[in-house]
Amino acid sequence: MRKPLFVALCVLVLGTAALAEKYETKWHCTKAAENPTLQVGDVPDHTYGLAKGTCDVKSSASGEKSGAWIEFEEMWKASYALHGHFNVTLADGDMVYYKYERSGPKDEKKLLNKWKVEGGTGKHKDMKGSGTCTGTFNDDGTSDWECSGTTSMGK
Repeated sequence: MRKPLFVALCVLVLGTAALAEKYETKWHCTKAAENPTLQVGDVPDHTYGLAKGTCDVKSSASGEKSGAWIEFEEMWKASYALHGHFNVTLADGDMVYYKYERSGPKDEKKLLNKWKVEGGTGKHKDMKGSGTCTGTFNDDGTSDWECSGTTSMGK
């Protein structure tokens, strides 16, 4: 009884792994279009902020064309924490919705976002996935990102 169960489990795991696709995309993002901040008032240098902007694909094997991001930021003295959403338009017109988060020191030059897929439209409706993006802020306020991870069409 154990051997057939083990074989069935191996087939299930290998079949699931075969459905997962490697995700790699490079983005160039504009400076935030809006970035209102509010002082919390409890201590100096404690603020909440909103930011939003757009990104264009520099290279992609997955058919992404463009993206729009919006994030909520908390700044506390010399550090920050943020979470946001990144909505991607694909070449076929479908959308994929990502959620991401990041934290670190305020003057950080190399950035690391952790992301996961929240869903999508059309054939990407049940898409799942997760990964990371490493990024750099440029002197003009733009940023460049290299993202990798795995995705699957789920269900």
